[in-house]
Amino acid sequence: MARDAHEKLIVALDFDRLATAVQMATRLAGLAGMFKIGTQLFTAEGPRAVERLAKLGAGIFLDLKFHDIPNTVAGAVLAAAESPGVRLVNVHTLGGKEMMKAAARAVARKKKRPKVIGVTLLTSMDEDALSKVGILGPPIKRAVHLARMAKLAGLDGVVASAREVSEIRRVCGPKFLTVVPGIRPAASKRDDQSRIATPGEAIRAGADYLVVGRPITAAKDPRAAAKKILQEMSTAMASRV
Repeated sequence: MARDAHEKLIVALDFDRLATAVQMATRLAGLAGMFKIGTQLFTAEGPRAVERLAKLGAGIFLDLKFHDIPNTVAGAVLAAAESPGVRLVNVHTLGGKEMMKAAARAVARKKKRPKVIGVTLLTSMDEDALSKVGILGPPIKRAVHLARMAKLAGLDGVVASAREVSEIRRVCGPKFLTVVPGIRPAASKRDDQSRIATPGEAIRAGADYLVVGRPITAAKDPRAAAKKILQEMSTAMASRV
């Protein structure tokens, strides 16, 4: 199993108690390059969730999707950057270019800083759902537009579905990070996701990181499920060489 695949896997710890998250992270020791702490766990447990999980050795993706006025977001991103183990932190691209610029500037002078990435369009929303909130046209066009704006604002990358990754990479360049949620292995449940992809499809599209939650954490054997996903990622990575 290629170590590169392990580095690309982010496991989402979407739990409401820190003890449960720590138990799951411990079971998955050595299989994930990062663990994602989202709004559910952070709201329930606060910064101590970051501190405790960071001690397990993997990096932290602090997935709080900041979306506010530029000054407020800048302060939030700076606070995230000063938390232990945080390697990725995100903002909503729909907050606009000035907000994203403020987020990028907030950590620009830090010698060791997390990568700041922008959420384009939630993978739970398809074209119909997006149109109902005024975002019209094919999701790929909207996501690529938002990714281009994020790059111009100075962000390090974006969160986008696998369907948009190859075009984002073409427009924004190979060094612009792409983080892909909505990963569903073949035959697994879609849950509340719409724009999904298998681990292999996401890797072949060019994703830098894959975020996987319930297909691993809700499995009867989470460690076995993670290993199966890593093997599929490794195979896809080998086919790209």
